[in-house]
Amino acid sequence: MKYAVLFLLLCLGAQGAVNAQDEANTDSTAASVSSSNKAKNDVDNRIYALAMRYNDVSVAKMKLYELMERNPRNLSYPETLARLYFEMEQYGSSALVALDILERNDKSITGLEVAAFSLEQLGALERALPHFESLHLLSGDLFSLYKTGYLQYTLKKYEEALNSVNMLIKDSKSSEQKLNFPMGENNMQEVSMRAAAQNLKGLIYKDQGSNEEAKAAFEEALVLSPEFQLAKENLAEL
Repeated sequence: MKYAVLFLLLCLGAQGAVNAQDEANTDSTAASVSSSNKAKNDVDNRIYALAMRYNDVSVAKMKLYELMERNPRNLSYPETLARLYFEMEQYGSSALVALDILERNDKSITGLEVAAFSLEQLGALERALPHFESLHLLSGDLFSLYKTGYLQYTLKKYEEALNSVNMLIKDSKSSEQKLNFPMGENNMQEVSMRAAAQNLKGLIYKDQGSNEEAKAAFEEALVLSPEFQLAKENLAEL
């Protein structure tokens, strides 16, 4: 019996040594894989940077895809790809990438931004609107609030549009921030965000047939930005 127990203890000790060796081998393999991935990432990041520097977008995109495949949890790579597609005016692709990002992180500012503007460019205004709304709520960005109000107006959601516009007008920063509007064929005109909001408010009232309120809003836009050509034209049409 004594020898049987001794043999059993020796077997257990040997098994423990094997398990410890297996764990050590596993840790070593994981460290090796991690080190290998880091080296590959470094190379691909350098190639991506060079490709962008030399305006070779196809190579840049390929490296981003490889980085995404190797680092599935790192959202910075799909976010970069989404922005790249948007800058290339490939709005269908940028929208799809951005929507995939938002499925994984619905608070991704880049995902919301690219999804909102891409879907707007594609004419999918109903789908773009909630992304502009979320973008404003998360970032406090006033331009996103203006876009929210403008899309609500375009979609004839007048009460919601007025609410957005009034929020914008009440924000003290709206008098400091600027928006560009076309003036003539090739010129742009810079006006305050608050003046732009008043002009939009006038358009909302005009669509609803409230001409007196529309007139007051257009006039207020011109008090804020006296040379605001679009507000002048809207007022003249009344």
